[in-house]
Amino acid sequence: MSVHTIDHLDVQGKRVLIRVDFNVPLRDDGTVLDDRRVRMALPTIKRVLDGGGIAICMSHLGRPGGTGYEAQFTLAPVAVCLQTLLGEDHRVHFVSEQCRGEAVVNVVAAAQPGDVVLLDNLRFDAGEKSGCDVLAGDLAALADAYVNDAFGTAHREHASMVAVPRAMGDRPCVAGDLLQQELRFLDHAIAEPRHPFVAVLGGAKVSDKLGAIEHLLPRVDAIFVGGGMAYTFLAAQGMPIGDSLLEDNMVDTAAGLLAVAATAGKVIHLPVDHVCAQSIGPDVDTRTADTVPEGWMGLDIGPATRTAWSNALHAAGTVVWNGPMGVFEVPPFDAGTMAVGAALAKASAENDAVTIVGGGETAAAVEAAGVAGALSHVSTGGGASLRMLEGAPFQSVICLDRS
Repeated sequence: MSVHTIDHLDVQGKRVLIRVDFNVPLRDDGTVLDDRRVRMALPTIKRVLDGGGIAICMSHLGRPGGTGYEAQFTLAPVAVCLQTLLGEDHRVHFVSEQCRGEAVVNVVAAAQPGDVVLLDNLRFDAGEKSGCDVLAGDLAALADAYVNDAFGTAHREHASMVAVPRAMGDRPCVAGDLLQQELRFLDHAIAEPRHPFVAVLGGAKVSDKLGAIEHLLPRVDAIFVGGGMAYTFLAAQGMPIGDSLLEDNMVDTAAGLLAVAATAGKVIHLPVDHVCAQSIGPDVDTRTADTVPEGWMGLDIGPATRTAWSNALHAAGTVVWNGPMGVFEVPPFDAGTMAVGAALAKASAENDAVTIVGGGETAAAVEAAGVAGALSHVSTGGGASLRMLEGAPFQSVICLDRS
């Protein structure tokens, strides 16, 4: 069964409650630093507005304590950003300091078709993270229909994600355009991939990616492991790793995964050379080595690894990538991550490969590399995309209307 989408929804004259992900970074002066998540929500919001409906948007931002209003976490700057993006054809009404109560009810009641009502940070209310049915009932009472378009929090069983659609009763509960797109790539494309199907996994810890490796290993043709987590696998093979990041308690697990892969005829590719340094910084001395010397750290995949992996990725039919290959925030340790991004872009352009990038750091990396637009899909949710790679069910999706 597939979930109903906003395509199934008649919004004319309706109040449509949309769970969006406006958890955006802010500058020191309180303005929005990166509006990508706001822009990604626009197609769904505009479909409601252009269809003659009222869009009631709700989101969290940051990590307030749940004890009431905190000025540094208000969505007021997002309201300004959203108004700028929508232009003068639509009016954004912002409800300051609260997400429910009399003021919210009054603003929604006064809104006209084509208007947006933006509630303040859901996490000002402790009931959001606890999945409170009372908060959910108050939010559901505002609307004639519910749309989930917040993939970034789709793995959270918070009130706005799970309790609200349940509180809607027989009123429509559907997926927005962004959520639909995320599910299409991160679920359907992985369930029925074009082969060769490969995964590229990076980041610091094996423990963070263990679920994804275990879920993907039977499905993929190969897994490329970079980043700090690669050194736990290399240690499991008895390779010298110097002072590189190591999870001692995961060495046996890594050895077991390598054995499982070999038995199943799958390959877990590990770096064959490394960019090493004794400290992390933009101007430190570096060396390239096949094994990491004592007193040095492996901080990026080396040039031989970059070349071999880029060639293999170019030949892939489907690629899923989650996690950087090194300390990409600090050049020159970004070369491996940039090379993988370029290889995926080339695979998409020349081989018509399906290239899927998890959110978070990996999304930031492909944006920095200038290749995000050349890839099939760049997810808006780092944690959610990783959970989907683990095969975890999402209650927020399960409780939407289905056919």
